[in-house]
Amino acid sequence: MSNQVLLWIIFNVFVLGMLALDLGVFHRKAHVIKIKEALLWSAFWIGLSLLFNLGIYFWRGPETALEFLTGYLIEKSLSVDNIFVFLLIFSYFRVPSLYQHKVLFWGILGALVMRAIFIATGVTLIQKFHWIIYIFGAFLILTGIKMALQKDKKIHPERNPVLRLFRRYMPVTDDYKEDKFFVKRAGHYLATPLFVVLLVVETTDIIFAVDSIPAILAITLDPFIVYTSNVFAILGLRALYFALAGIMQLFHHLHYGLSAILVFVGVKMLLADIYKIPVGIALGVIASILLISVIASVIWPRKAETVPAPAEPSGEKTEPNRAPQSKDGL
Repeated sequence: MSNQVLLWIIFNVFVLGMLALDLGVFHRKAHVIKIKEALLWSAFWIGLSLLFNLGIYFWRGPETALEFLTGYLIEKSLSVDNIFVFLLIFSYFRVPSLYQHKVLFWGILGALVMRAIFIATGVTLIQKFHWIIYIFGAFLILTGIKMALQKDKKIHPERNPVLRLFRRYMPVTDDYKEDKFFVKRAGHYLATPLFVVLLVVETTDIIFAVDSIPAILAITLDPFIVYTSNVFAILGLRALYFALAGIMQLFHHLHYGLSAILVFVGVKMLLADIYKIPVGIALGVIASILLISVIASVIWPRKAETVPAPAEPSGEKTEPNRAPQSKDGL
């Protein structure tokens, strides 16, 4: 037990160290993330994840390593859906590209905490109440079907209960104040639209966690494998966003692949007591679904692009730092 606790501590210290290095050294000054830089960071995080997977292979054996790789692939593929929503959020609030990295950094830091809570809750529920695995399985199937039938993603920040409650008790400035979340005026603190965007990103990730955590629990109930595969997928999410944000419209059939993955893992959960699908087969099915959806997007391109372009950095004459007004004054 002491070794397990020590392992969790070492891993989390490592993650915090990497995040501190990321924000404190490589992104200490706000700058627009170019595609080349984003691709290099994506390669770094993916390489680091595979290196960790190799360590799992020698430490816990090939079966556990395969569970980690499958879980990582599920979380990584589902994170593509997060990217699309982040793109919509940044476009809706007209967030300058210069400040998007900071929002994603703190958003992901909060996501790590929330994912840990969700994982602990999910594993505990399944271990104590085995029948709940059927509820998770049915939920994933319904979510997958709903995703497949959903034509266009839309966001409605004004309906976000957390955001509405925040606006009621905290005044918000009309414009972005560089990369600050709060400013002080006349002895009082005011939130900026950038903090409002962070709140929307955080609450949106909670919704994504409701889908992704049950999906990986269909692969393994090992808390450490579930958590670490989630963490590595989330850590590379920012770089993946900047690498793919400009070409998301090219993968318009990918959401069908993601929906198929959710349905597949949901069925895997429902069949857990009848037939346990081997992790290797599950990995092959998930990888094949992703590959087919990408190839289908290339073969049958979208006729009319509907995905909004990423927000441009500040400095234009058309008030790019101006946040959209609403009935609440934001």
